[in-house]
Amino acid sequence: MQDILFNFISKYISLTDDEKHEILSLDLFSAAKKGTTLLKEGQQSQDEYFVLKGCIRKYYFINGEEITTDFFTEMEGLTPNCTINNTPSEYFISCVEDCILLVTNSDMGIEINSKFPKFEIMCRMLSEELLAKQQVDFDKFKTSSPEQRYLNLLQNRPDLIQRVPQHQLASYLGIKPQSLSRLRARIMEKSTG
Repeated sequence: MQDILFNFISKYISLTDDEKHEILSLDLFSAAKKGTTLLKEGQQSQDEYFVLKGCIRKYYFINGEEITTDFFTEMEGLTPNCTINNTPSEYFISCVEDCILLVTNSDMGIEINSKFPKFEIMCRMLSEELLAKQQVDFDKFKTSSPEQRYLNLLQNRPDLIQRVPQHQLASYLGIKPQSLSRLRARIMEKSTG
């Protein structure tokens, strides 16, 4: 797993052997089983997550229904709002699959950034990329029909179709599971007809 991490980091900054050793000494790697809840609504936490392997899901529980707002897969990170605002979480985070995660907190980040200032540059670059991606994703979601959302998912994140249960995928797309089944059938019919 450390090779996967260091290959990812090398896209942004180069690391010396001492820096690699320092990162490994922090014992950031954590394994979590499918179904594990990493964060609950109302819970306070300082944990930030970076997925090395697997898939995690962010969702709200509203009027007795789970509303999925995002999935995070390999080489994607999630910093829950509660870690920044020091408030109870408004949502849940759970593992859709068995996962290997990097789990950090702001104190670790401060420590690493003070020892190795180039990490701060990498974090800034990652934050800018994530913000730009989220803005594009939000705009696409708000301006598209359910069918367009599904086609966009097929084009940009096809792995989720196989990895995520249909009811979670439907929630993420803003539709009911039955509507997703009909939508898939309609798309299949168009492609074969």
